[in-house]
Amino acid sequence: MSEIRVNKVVNSTGDNDSGLDMTTNDQVLIKTANTTAITVDSSQNVASAGNLTVAGNLTVSGTTTGVASSTNKNYIINGAMQISQRIGDASSSATEYGATPDRIRQEAYGGASASFQRVTDAPTGFSNSLKVTCAGTTSPSAGNTLRLMTGLEGQDIAHLEYGTSEAKTLTLSFYVKASETGTYSTAFVNIRPSGNITANVTRSQIKTYTVNSANTWEYKTLTFSGCPNGTWGSSNSDGITIVFDLGSGSNHQGATDTWLATSDTLASGQVTLGDSNGGTWQITGIKLELGSVATSFVYKSYREELSACERYYQIISNGHGSAFNTGRAGFGLELRQTMRANPAFSQTAVLAITNGSAWDKSQSSVNVSIIASRVNPTGAQLAFDNFSGLTQYQPVAINTGAGKIIASAEL
Repeated sequence: MSEIRVNKVVNSTGDNDSGLDMTTNDQVLIKTANTTAITVDSSQNVASAGNLTVAGNLTVSGTTTGVASSTNKNYIINGAMQISQRIGDASSSATEYGATPDRIRQEAYGGASASFQRVTDAPTGFSNSLKVTCAGTTSPSAGNTLRLMTGLEGQDIAHLEYGTSEAKTLTLSFYVKASETGTYSTAFVNIRPSGNITANVTRSQIKTYTVNSANTWEYKTLTFSGCPNGTWGSSNSDGITIVFDLGSGSNHQGATDTWLATSDTLASGQVTLGDSNGGTWQITGIKLELGSVATSFVYKSYREELSACERYYQIISNGHGSAFNTGRAGFGLELRQTMRANPAFSQTAVLAITNGSAWDKSQSSVNVSIIASRVNPTGAQLAFDNFSGLTQYQPVAINTGAGKIIASAEL
């Protein structure tokens, strides 16, 4: 008969009993003061009726059931700022998706004059960060905004059951570096805000974090309780939007650490980045995961992140079509990734085309349109006007040059 020897058994009174022999039919029962029991059977299986806390390392050689992986899912796309399709690392003060890395939307509505760019200054383990730089000194008026956002599709967060009593807790973690110490705000909202118009947002929760040392990378974690009410998307439209507020106006200020039936994203007394001439703020390593504990960042390959980003934004630099007439060329384009919705098309510059041998032609000015609404999330038929000297029905191809086609289906 096999035997298990237990060196020490401790019960709720602290009594010790050494040298207890245990047969295959026996169990060790450890009871705590609140009567929660941990049992160990002869096959060394451990069962607990309560929480089990391990102070040291926990090694699991078999499979785990009902236990979250140590590499917990990151809901954020491009959290390490790997992908920057629009203008690479150039700086821009444009609104919306100007010079920010993919999936990060910028918003400087009135007030501070801010520029945005991807830089290579980053904490250990990362290669890039997003940097915001303010020029001049401007205090925001009530309706002004200065914030960054990243949105999640409703169908990607539907299982979190927001809007019900079963709404799940989420933890946000990131690395931040700022020229000005003090309190900053981050918020969850149910619909993406737009400029100073936030009427569509009906639920928000604001959390604060503190930058302790100027111009130093610091790691921050914020835990958001699940929202039990309100309307939350469950399709390919807005789900949860994460907002990093860098000093908006008082119209956007609200209470912290609770769900509000408002569109507020700003905590009272937070740092206003625009108050400081040349004030800077940087972020990278953004992770959003299920539960109340932050785990290590989940690194993805460039290929994986690019593929995920192209669901929302693609740059097309090649394609084949034909001339409709002397001034119009048409192209049937198949998109590299199925996009979130029917994309809108634009151009980076005038388009150059070639017949492959005798000539190259360029538009006199930018012009692109969808042919008879022939567009879906996988492709489109496009027409480009403002050419001259084309031969009807002649095959043409997009030529290498500055002009590229943009397909956008951003949230």
